[in-house]
Amino acid sequence: MHVLVTGGAGYIGSISVRSLLDAGHSVTVLDTLERGHREAVDARARLVVGDVGAREACLSALEGCSGVLHCAGYIDVAESMREPELYMLANAVRPATLLGAMAETGISSFVFSSTAAVYGEPQWLPITEDHALEPVNWYGRSKLAFEGLLDTNGRDLGLRSVRFRYFNAAGAWPDGSLGEAHDPETHIVPRVLAVAAAGGGEFEIFGEDYRTRDGTCVRDYVHVMDLAAAHLLALEALEGSLEGGTFNLGNGQGYTNREVVRECAQVTGVRIAETVGPRREGDPAKLLASAELARTVLGWTPRYGALSEMIAHAWAWHSAHPEGYRSA
Repeated sequence: MHVLVTGGAGYIGSISVRSLLDAGHSVTVLDTLERGHREAVDARARLVVGDVGAREACLSALEGCSGVLHCAGYIDVAESMREPELYMLANAVRPATLLGAMAETGISSFVFSSTAAVYGEPQWLPITEDHALEPVNWYGRSKLAFEGLLDTNGRDLGLRSVRFRYFNAAGAWPDGSLGEAHDPETHIVPRVLAVAAAGGGEFEIFGEDYRTRDGTCVRDYVHVMDLAAAHLLALEALEGSLEGGTFNLGNGQGYTNREVVRECAQVTGVRIAETVGPRREGDPAKLLASAELARTVLGWTPRYGALSEMIAHAWAWHSAHPEGYRSA
């Protein structure tokens, strides 16, 4: 199998690229390198620098491929609330060109990195795939808009698509050689670990007045290696008899922000003091996944379910790369 991975120079994309290569598949990466890192792209992969909204770049990248893993896009919730048009353009409008290029080249297998943010405030927990879709931020709205495009245009173009609604990705390649390097960083685990890497200090939690067990947001964390494993399962299933589907990816266990900070302190052995700031706009109080459908249909079972293990792998990355890929 030869897979095109869009956004393959980013966090989830780069780890998926290496996982696919290690499994014996060929990979082409399409990435603008605007927010990704050339150093994160495995040397065994073919890199095409370009945008999913550029037809010629898409056609070039798709040459010889049999399936697509679409990880490209913008992911910052707070930024999406400030710049909704930017997010709709990057996450919903431009990728339509990629779908058209797939139709031109006769490629039908498509795996989409979506998000649990499409659900909004949960009406029940754990969240199942039939939950109402009422995103509270423009990041979730932009991802949902592209899901809708897959439902209409994708079907008309003859695509078979799997949409994965990720809960909170965490962790790194277990030996610390690949990891998360966003600028600015907004995800809690790398932000806390940055404090630890500096020898300790204060970490600000966004809000403590949520209706949760300690007043801070609850999230379901899933190891990035387990996301990569799900991508491979889906691509292989689409090569077979699977027509498509929508699947949550999470562990089904929630941790509060305070618990994450304390687990980071425990893993690193560094004292981290908690301070509390205002809520971050667009953050639901609780998100917790039911991933039973992925287990039943795809045979996906998380290998790295413990939060401590996710943090330990992330710490290995951040310790070795204190300035991200600039440290390489």
